[in-house]
Amino acid sequence: MADSRSEDSSNTLRILVATDCHLGYMEKDEIRRHDSFQSFDEICSIAEEKQVYLLKHGISSLISFCVDFMMFICKMHCSLYRFGHVNYEDPHFNVGLPVFSIHGNHDDPAGVDNLSAVDILSACNLVNYFGKMVLGGSGVGQITLYPILIRKGSTALALYGLGNIRDERLNRMFQTPHAVQWMRPEPQEGCEVSDWFNILVLHQNRVKMNAKNAINERFLPRFLDFIVWGHEHECLIDPQEVPGMGFHITQPGSSVATSLIDGESKPKHVLLLEIKGNQYRPNKIPLTSVRPFEYTEVSGLIEKSNRKPVNGSEQKLPLVRVKVDYSGFMTINPQRFGQKYVGKVANPQDILIFSKSSKRSQKEAKIDDSERLRPEELNQQNIEALVAENNLKMEILPVNDLDVALHNFVNKDDKMAFYNCLHYNLEETRKKIGKDSDVSKFEEEDLILKVGECLEARTSS
Repeated sequence: MADSRSEDSSNTLRILVATDCHLGYMEKDEIRRHDSFQSFDEICSIAEEKQVYLLKHGISSLISFCVDFMMFICKMHCSLYRFGHVNYEDPHFNVGLPVFSIHGNHDDPAGVDNLSAVDILSACNLVNYFGKMVLGGSGVGQITLYPILIRKGSTALALYGLGNIRDERLNRMFQTPHAVQWMRPEPQEGCEVSDWFNILVLHQNRVKMNAKNAINERFLPRFLDFIVWGHEHECLIDPQEVPGMGFHITQPGSSVATSLIDGESKPKHVLLLEIKGNQYRPNKIPLTSVRPFEYTEVSGLIEKSNRKPVNGSEQKLPLVRVKVDYSGFMTINPQRFGQKYVGKVANPQDILIFSKSSKRSQKEAKIDDSERLRPEELNQQNIEALVAENNLKMEILPVNDLDVALHNFVNKDDKMAFYNCLHYNLEETRKKIGKDSDVSKFEEEDLILKVGECLEARTSS
């Protein structure tokens, strides 16, 4: 019996999966500044306790970049097709916990040299950076995904990484023939192509507020077995099979609340994944060090949160938000209201959020105007409706791009969302003018007219 357990262990990969830890979030807040680090400490403690071989993370650091980490607690055979070697095999470095990383939406490569913040960590031999794509070719571009190959006994794992790409562009690439290429492992002695367990790690929008600004699961190849979906903060950690595709998806969500919305009030978990051959066994583990967060419309929130067990001897102040329908009534100052709860909750300045119902909401079963006017949940349909109802004309930014920027600013805590939106549109306009005409021969008035025409074409498309 003991030999059987030993053989089973020698062929089983144990992986701890956690995403979007956002280390350093709210670092200037006197009460919440340590929350992300405490959650991260707990995750590392779980990895040590469960004796996992690999810990997968998606993290935002003090400089607000978001990356996905792969940490190995023991050495295993690993080959990187594109990068040639891993840092823990370098005899000049003592690496006790190797890290494999893809970039997220806050640290995507940019500039003339197409560099990411993760490149700095990689250059220092601190992480093994993979999943970085060079968008070659014409049109929307072309990318090729190469796997990292990991073997433990009879178990063979092919790990694919796809660093964050602008959702609208990646969406178009998946729908363009041959724009996205997937490299499969070559047959090896005792290991055929079909023997590999294929995992994809990606960091993209999944919620389909607008189908063009999210990635549909059905774009992905059917040979994949398991997908770890980062970027979305709601914890949907139980693996779900996509009908007709053959693979399962886990969405661990964030380990710290960054947006005070309903999705982030759900219990936070990490996933212990055991892989043996072509089979896997999931085991979700709750995080107990996370600050309590309640999102509801009933009273007694503070008392309810105080009843929840929290690691450590010090009781944490809870996060509380109350939604108030003020139809027919005057609102009050939310900050003044919160003053009476200073010392009782962690966010006294924004406990209250006001909404207003309308007659139209009674006729619309799917879209509630009281929700439509809440800035935290504005979406593409709402913005287009507001533009249409008020007979407005977008003169600089397309509605789609403005929607993405607003969504990322509110729900993803991307403080550079509007800047990036404006910068992207200006760059596209500059490229269009440079491609169509010899700008050096333009008079100033002609150039202004040309820019106006390009912007009008983009906003009307």
